[in-house]
Amino acid sequence: MNLTYKFSRVTKVAVPTRENMVDDHFGHCDHYTIFTIENNKVVAKEDYPSPQGCGCKSGIAPVLHNMGIEVMLAGSMGQGATNVLTANGIKVVRGCSGCVDVLIEEYLAGKVSDSGEGCHSHGEDGHVCHG
Repeated sequence: MNLTYKFSRVTKVAVPTRENMVDDHFGHCDHYTIFTIENNKVVAKEDYPSPQGCGCKSGIAPVLHNMGIEVMLAGSMGQGATNVLTANGIKVVRGCSGCVDVLIEEYLAGKVSDSGEGCHSHGEDGHVCHG
């Protein structure tokens, strides 16, 4: 099966980032790297500051949605954050790692898929905020 994504229209992809690497935890990233994709090529890259607090409670999902983000390529993410992003029309792909620039190229080539695994450091209610 060919997983290559062909974005013929403008699409935006967000990646939780720290020091140009995928941050291990969506809710605690330094910023989001936003890639604008057109004709399956990156045409723009920008940083968007991450709000303080946990991802599912920070209000970032509707902000990203309003920015036109359609895909979130993330490392670890709790189910609460996954649910909030999905409810805002953002496709979540978990289990990503490494350099964000390499990751976006691999995603566009169809080499990245959702791991299906959420964050394992959450408490009984499925969520613990740190800091």
